[in-house]
Amino acid sequence: MYDAILLVSFGGPEKPDDVLPFLENVLRGKPVPRERLLEVAEHYYHFAGSSPINSQNRALIAALETELRAHSIALPIYWGNRNWHPLLADTLQQMKTDGIQRALAFFTSAYSSYSGCRQYRENIAAAQQLAGEGSPQVDKIRAFYNHPGYIETVTERAAEAIAQVPAERLSGARLLFTAHSIPMAMASTSRYVEQLEEASHLVASALGHPTHRLVYQSRSGSPLQPWLGPDILEAINEEHANAARDIVVVPIGFVSDHMEIIFDLDTQARERCKELGLTYQRAHTAGTHPRFVSMIRELIVERITASSVRPSLGCHGPSHDVCPIDCCPAPTMPSVRRA
Repeated sequence: MYDAILLVSFGGPEKPDDVLPFLENVLRGKPVPRERLLEVAEHYYHFAGSSPINSQNRALIAALETELRAHSIALPIYWGNRNWHPLLADTLQQMKTDGIQRALAFFTSAYSSYSGCRQYRENIAAAQQLAGEGSPQVDKIRAFYNHPGYIETVTERAAEAIAQVPAERLSGARLLFTAHSIPMAMASTSRYVEQLEEASHLVASALGHPTHRLVYQSRSGSPLQPWLGPDILEAINEEHANAARDIVVVPIGFVSDHMEIIFDLDTQARERCKELGLTYQRAHTAGTHPRFVSMIRELIVERITASSVRPSLGCHGPSHDVCPIDCCPAPTMPSVRRA
């Protein structure tokens, strides 16, 4: 039924010369002032012009290749990005050249939204059109925000961070689940917030931690356009005002430690906590955690075997295999997203 796996991601620069072309790709067609682009570029230059996202995708592909081989699944893995090399258009052309006819795509986004789902499907369709006749069919793996494998992975990562809090202060530690903020116009056309709230509740329940909240980060857009909040820096200020001493951040909206993690959390949020005299712990993202990798294999198997079993946790059940035609439509207001 399938003869390849396609990993689909956002992409990121790997050297200083990549930064501006990458950001121009991200912001193409969006009304973003040049000075804002240059401001974001400085975040990348702070890390030698490189985002970890590409190297982490390579590590994930290597781990998944090993996982598939161990379970006698002989499917090659291809990789294509929305905004930087390897670009989806080049990857689809290579797949066509290699004779791939039907691929199963894993998106590095656990949640449903225009930017995290439908736009990737549009990117694939555009790449197929460029590749022309004979371009492989690509089917998307379902959203996995409430898959037991993802919840177990995030729970273990969060538990490792919570364990760094002194035992006598553990009950008062504030658990902040973070996700990428998106425009309210985009959030209103998807289940993004609902899914994040459910995933956060599932992890907090598994941890048995009484104090938690969902906050957002990495907003980049016009101040006149409403985005999801509260912002994590605002939330840290509020927790300090409420006599918190320890902050534990769980980036539940991200599957790898890319720029939004190493700059917005490990730099800005950490510095804000230091300024306020708060201790700060940040949970690692899923990355190449063995349970996360095995979850991807399980999602592949349920499709290549046409299994009727779709594991999920919470009250909403598993996501659909095939996105409805009206799923996650584009917002009517312009938006900006970076990674």
